[in-house]
Amino acid sequence: QVQLVESGGGLVQAGGSLRLSCAASGRTFSSYAMGWFRQAPGKERDIVAAISWGGSSTYYADSVKGRFTISRDNAKNTVFLQMSSLKLEDTAVYYCAAGRRAVVAGSRTARDPDEYDYWGQGTQVTVSS
Repeated sequence: QVQLVESGGGLVQAGGSLRLSCAASGRTFSSYAMGWFRQAPGKERDIVAAISWGGSSTYYADSVKGRFTISRDNAKNTVFLQMSSLKLEDTAVYYCAAGRRAVVAGSRTARDPDEYDYWGQGTQVTVSS
């Protein structure tokens, strides 16, 4: 069992930056691939970024490449999402997720929410003009 708690969301102006954190409970955190998803009102939950259990492999949605960076600290059971050059369209609730069997390997990366086992409660990110 893994419990996830996101933090770091908030209101930021376009062009600004935010750093999201996801703290995980459980001794098996390092066994899970981790993903960040986001969901805007009326839209589906889409993957933003993912990172393999050891951190050696990452994946980014095309819409955030070059602006967002995912990282993890297995010693602290935490995964991060550094978001820069934020745009209005980045406004959404951001969720972190843990997937025991989720693959993070280029085009084979697990992008379907159903491939992840545990979810946080979400944190709101609002980008204003």
